[in-house]
Amino acid sequence: MSALQLDRVSFAYAGAEKPVLLDACLEVAEGAFALLTGATGSGKSTLLRLAKPELAPKGELRGVVRVFGSDTSALGARDSARTVGYVSQSPDAQMVCDTVWHEMAFGLENLGVPEPEMRRRVAETCNFLGIEPWFRMRVSELSGGQRQTLALAAALAMRPRLLLLDEPTSMLDPIAEKNFLSLLFRANRELGITVVVATHAPHAMADYATCAFALEGGRVREAPLDDVRRPEPCDTRLCDTRLRPLCHVLRLEDVWYRYGRDARWVLRALDLEVRAGEVRALVGSNGCGKSTLLQVVAGVLKPRRGRARNALAAGQALLPQSPKALLARETVLDELMEWSRGGGYGRAEAEAALATLGLAEDPGRHPYDLSGGQQQLLALEKLLLVKPRLLLLDEPTKGLDRPARERMARRLAAAASDGATVLLATHDMAFVNAVAGSVSLMFDGGITATEPTDEFLRESWLYRA
Repeated sequence: MSALQLDRVSFAYAGAEKPVLLDACLEVAEGAFALLTGATGSGKSTLLRLAKPELAPKGELRGVVRVFGSDTSALGARDSARTVGYVSQSPDAQMVCDTVWHEMAFGLENLGVPEPEMRRRVAETCNFLGIEPWFRMRVSELSGGQRQTLALAAALAMRPRLLLLDEPTSMLDPIAEKNFLSLLFRANRELGITVVVATHAPHAMADYATCAFALEGGRVREAPLDDVRRPEPCDTRLCDTRLRPLCHVLRLEDVWYRYGRDARWVLRALDLEVRAGEVRALVGSNGCGKSTLLQVVAGVLKPRRGRARNALAAGQALLPQSPKALLARETVLDELMEWSRGGGYGRAEAEAALATLGLAEDPGRHPYDLSGGQQQLLALEKLLLVKPRLLLLDEPTKGLDRPARERMARRLAAAASDGATVLLATHDMAFVNAVAGSVSLMFDGGITATEPTDEFLRESWLYRA
């Protein structure tokens, strides 16, 4: 039996001039581990969401989407919850509860699963994924990668027959990515769950896959696994790594931070200095404190001890892990025009940014109808329009294919050339190689090493482009 089938499916979002999917056909066998590739904005997320009725986007749909032989248009919410699990690009979009245990139990409670059965399912899922140490933590205390694993845990607790994942490893460090994929492989092989993963990094999971498909021009074609096993070449280096003899604009001295009085220290005795015009990358494992450090620099969080000085606070811009935090308008053009009055730019600049995004023909499209990668690029363009002197970026390449990463790298290189200082947290070492002049490795709440990028990549056995 087919676990997922698209029969001549076409789909267009409301307000869009052309469809995202065009006469697409796809068949994924039950028990498969399938990869779905395609450029940023090609429709991968749309395709997955059409297979989950409660998440299906609004627009004009033609053709039939079937899950285990049933038309999804006739699949009720309860049957869908029991049959199809979904893990989105942004785990924050799925989190509805304050604590890990409640998040895992939430879906089961809505299905009316008896409490003894609920407890067993949650316990077994925690043991399977190795997340028992987080069980009583607050979701807000988790790193982005940990929240991604929690989203997987909440989906698996429902015991779905089909699991759909949208860029599930985009915020994971190299070791966490391997661990996550091995767990996903076990869920596929040992639990019999059919897995379909939309990804820009298929080579990392090709050894686990049984089949692969590529989405191009709205249509789906089969892709040989040998093709997806080949990693993309590293991004072209754009940054001059010479250390500039300029003043320090960011200085953190003996900074300590934790999210609660009795919580563990996320940052401890941390020292950091960044010069004007520098592009600095923060790297380290999930949960090491990169996002927390960015929020301390931005002034969103205040150190419990120590001192954080930001000479560019009046001209800073923060891109969070979830770009939706910056998107609040009804159209993409409105988003880009939102800060025009105070930002010193006009409609011409906003329309030029639309062209850069490839959305010149869709100015009336709703931002939430864009792919996760397109939302990421839109949020960055919105920030760049106000010409910030300091850019703080948290996982900026999440959900981007190589051409989109290179486009973002060029935009950041141009901003740095114009005098902007950039501090970014990322696991994307090819992107680090392309844009960063220096790298700081975070470990145990502090900065373990800071080196020029070429030296850091040459000496590291784990963090390589």
